[in-house]
Amino acid sequence: MEELRIPIRVKPGSSRTKVGGRHGERSLIVAVTAKAVDGAATEAALRAVAEALGMPRRAVQLITGATSRDKVLGVSSEDPDTVRELVRDLLG
Repeated sequence: MEELRIPIRVKPGSSRTKVGGRHGERSLIVAVTAKAVDGAATEAALRAVAEALGMPRRAVQLITGATSRDKVLGVSSEDPDTVRELVRDLLG
């Protein structure tokens, strides 16, 4: 099992949940409907990324950025090359 690090930029309070697009050089944009209150947007972002990658929520962990819009996620996978390819596709 290998853990990949994925930088994301969370956009809380969006009209719909969406994973895709690029913020800056390498951060994946994750728009979520949850507000940035008591970690709700962070949890929604973790669920959205897991779903976009076709993985269980338990495979996606918050590494840094608990109170920031800029976060780094750790994704545990048996097939890291497929995850890298999916992230590249989502970045656009």
